[in-house]
Amino acid sequence: MYEDFHVTDRWSGEDLHCTWKGTIVAIATRHADAVDVRFDVNGRPMWIALPNEAWVAQKARAGKVITDQLAAQIAGRHLKQLINEGYDSSREIYTMTVDEVLAHLDEVVEEATAQGSMPLLPIGIDH
Repeated sequence: MYEDFHVTDRWSGEDLHCTWKGTIVAIATRHADAVDVRFDVNGRPMWIALPNEAWVAQKARAGKVITDQLAAQIAGRHLKQLINEGYDSSREIYTMTVDEVLAHLDEVVEEATAQGSMPLLPIGIDH
């Protein structure tokens, strides 16, 4: 779904290939209360930061946690939406709000349910 996708840049018309590269806890790297999900966009790094509070909010509202696979899908869907809306390609990091995380989570789960499963991470490795 959103771990490896193509999208057209709204302004340039360029085909952008977005590939998930990794997920890290930002507390250790930039002292932020977030989980950072890295994508390469045509080889250039782009980070989507999901606030840690979203994990707490999801657990409270649904009794379920956000998995690594789900976090990557949420961030990828958000990145695709940013590009479709005309994102600032010079920025390397975008921070989501808790409400954005939960809204994208609901959409990703709905899409995954329709497809029959959530894509596995890391990509390119058969299980």
